[in-house]
Amino acid sequence: GGSAGNGVLVRIQSWAQKTFQIFEGFFNLTASNNPTMYFVYAIKSLHRNYIYVGLTDNIQRRISQHNNGESKTTRPYRPFVLIYSEQLKTRMDARKREKYFKSGIGKEFLKTLE
Repeated sequence: GGSAGNGVLVRIQSWAQKTFQIFEGFFNLTASNNPTMYFVYAIKSLHRNYIYVGLTDNIQRRISQHNNGESKTTRPYRPFVLIYSEQLKTRMDARKREKYFKSGIGKEFLKTLE
């Protein structure tokens, strides 16, 4: 009697382990697009004397939006090239860095990268 019950338990454990491995694999694949990573970035207008500093969780998408004219603030200064980016773990940290780069000292640093 007891051994038949153990076989069912082993099969359930095996199924649970395989399911976990599938989910673990899925989460590892999506980790590269982890929404908890933030970027502070600076883009420079190619035709005008203008640098824009922003914050995003998807830098490729955000720069495309700037260059496609989807951002009202930056539309007149298109096209842009990325001159600086920095990855941070929390939105709060990214916001602090963004404020720094929008300040006088931060803007001066960005101008040295042109």
